[in-house]
Amino acid sequence: MSSNHLPRTRLTAVAALAIASALTLSACGSDSSDDSGSGSGEKAKNAAKDVTVTDATGAEVKVPANPEKVVALSEMDLDSSLALDVKPVGLSAGRGQKGAPEYLADPAKGIPVVGAVTGPDIEKVLQAKPDVILAGQLADQQVLKQLKAIAPTVVTIDKTKDWKKSLELTGKVLGKSNEATAFLKDYDTKAAALKKKLGDKAGSSVSVARYSAKGTAVMQQGVFISDVLKDLDFKRPGIQNDKGQGHSTPLSDEDLKQIDADWLFIGTLAAKGPDADLFKELKGKAAYKELDAVKKGHVTEIDGSKWTSLGGAQAAVSVLGDIEKAMAK
Repeated sequence: MSSNHLPRTRLTAVAALAIASALTLSACGSDSSDDSGSGSGEKAKNAAKDVTVTDATGAEVKVPANPEKVVALSEMDLDSSLALDVKPVGLSAGRGQKGAPEYLADPAKGIPVVGAVTGPDIEKVLQAKPDVILAGQLADQQVLKQLKAIAPTVVTIDKTKDWKKSLELTGKVLGKSNEATAFLKDYDTKAAALKKKLGDKAGSSVSVARYSAKGTAVMQQGVFISDVLKDLDFKRPGIQNDKGQGHSTPLSDEDLKQIDADWLFIGTLAAKGPDADLFKELKGKAAYKELDAVKKGHVTEIDGSKWTSLGGAQAAVSVLGDIEKAMAK
């Protein structure tokens, strides 16, 4: 495995000592048999404020009833937290981003970066002094052990990557279950209204593609954007109906026809940078101009950090707005 894909878990001596101490204390507990002191009373008081949640792996995790300092280690965790009016004290940079995904840049302004897609920087997470850590879909047991030594750690995303389930779980963790329920109800209302507004376009085929230096890839089933499009009863062309881990392998210009549909939504992960510059070149190529969606003027350039990444609650609502603007004219 390339070193670029290894979690960033190198620790300074101070950070390592702090984590080791936390692990020792949590394993040993108190040796005192006297429960009458003020210390034990305070512990009992704090324990009464804790709640137990079942995370996405099925593990039970005891978390503070209303955590105030939250670290979000995935784009979806950041999105969910902000949607529930909780501003994290640390975030992991989004795919292709130096910080928060572009669509969350304003509400996430000022939140320190404590990791990347490749993994958290344990020392920076420790410095954030979180009450709870939202660990996204992190599966590395060694890294999870280090995080749990810092604060209660909840894996929030299961194998389905369902943003609705993740929002509900995050709501429980943050003491915001009612807010999560209200958000989902509002989303369903907006989706139903959009389907009605689209009329006969609701049965159209919709293609979602991401362009990068490697080529053009399409988003397949089992990811955020495909779930949103399914809520709107859109059809998907070709391999976009197949189950995938995210996007397809990049297509060559000769196979570009595979991204065609009644409506095409295409973009790069970042609005600026080499991929965005190359995307301008793609739009000038004959193979791109020959697409039916291009000829009909049914192409919308999208924010790839919102449409073609991990997604989340606010991303879903924002995508509905993008579709309405593009198709409900």
